[in-house]
Amino acid sequence: MVASATTCKLTLLTAKTLSPKFSFNFPVNKQVRTLKQASFSYLPFRVRASSQAASAATEATKVIPSEMKAWVYGEYGGVDVLKFDENVSVPEVKEDQVLIKVVAAALNPVDAKRRQGKFKATDSPLPTVPGYDVAGVVVKVGSQVKEFKEGDEVYGDVNEKALEGPKQFGSLAEYTAVEEKLLALKPKNLDFVQAASLPLAIETAYEGLERTGFSAGKSIIVLNGSGGVGSLVIQLAKQVFGAAKVAATSGTRNLELLKSLGADLAIDYTKENFEDLPEKFDVVYDAIGQCDKAVKVVKEGGAVVALTGAVTPPGFRFVVTSNGAVLKKLNPYLESGKVKPVIDPKGLFPFSQVAEAFSYIETNRASGKVVIHPIP
Repeated sequence: MVASATTCKLTLLTAKTLSPKFSFNFPVNKQVRTLKQASFSYLPFRVRASSQAASAATEATKVIPSEMKAWVYGEYGGVDVLKFDENVSVPEVKEDQVLIKVVAAALNPVDAKRRQGKFKATDSPLPTVPGYDVAGVVVKVGSQVKEFKEGDEVYGDVNEKALEGPKQFGSLAEYTAVEEKLLALKPKNLDFVQAASLPLAIETAYEGLERTGFSAGKSIIVLNGSGGVGSLVIQLAKQVFGAAKVAATSGTRNLELLKSLGADLAIDYTKENFEDLPEKFDVVYDAIGQCDKAVKVVKEGGAVVALTGAVTPPGFRFVVTSNGAVLKKLNPYLESGKVKPVIDPKGLFPFSQVAEAFSYIETNRASGKVVIHPIP
């Protein structure tokens, strides 16, 4: 169903599964501490050295411990509620799950909103290990798993529906248990950092385009085209769906990024008002929360996908239900290089700096994704 020109479709940043509730083993009076900061740098699109693959290949032969290191929070609030715990029980593996030794994990805006308690009515019980996106190595498989085996390098989003009973055990830990249907083999040309940056964002981007009936020959404008989702919408619209024209907005510093991703028209929102453009678009993909302005540039019979903010009546909401099938479908585009992950130049944080990574993503200034790596 395609919305009218005055309709905003609100795509919630969601992902994957209503999972069984895992019991945590947080021993009373165990020491909880925050690790020291470290410094690093990372370049977008750069495939990292093969040391990742070499070290990951040994994970399948290691003995799985009973306890692991993880970031947890036992109450809702700011970044100060995040604590590092060295004695969290490794999750049990259900028959349809695999246990992943996490190599890299990415943060999304929904991680912060969940920690702040904005979805507490449908959240899993506290305490929680946060994190949706994961890339790592399969170290154990459930009895009903058919597609994956120990040693496989996989990536995916650990939750089927991010706002409805997301897992207690997320990806910001040494190990996480994930349903087979939510995963795909990691693209061979991507390292774990790049793969971890993709699942929730690329599934949201793809689902939003599909919901609008986007197809070859149509036009689209992406608001906040330099963000984690927007940067992938540009590429998918052009490379997968065959868009005739892609326009996108960003600040001055990211205009060249938009062009490199395939935008035909890069708009500096600090100097131009996109709503004043003379042309209209078949689809407006609002990844910034400007639905009231977005409806002004959509064609009659077109559609607006909004990720955040108020919905202009008679808008309606829908939830993206993600799974590994979407990742498998898009893997050829990733392996060919037609679609590339975008990681913020300052967006690689070590496991010791998860709190700092959350603080950075909550500035809303990241270009592309924020990723946690290495994870012990």
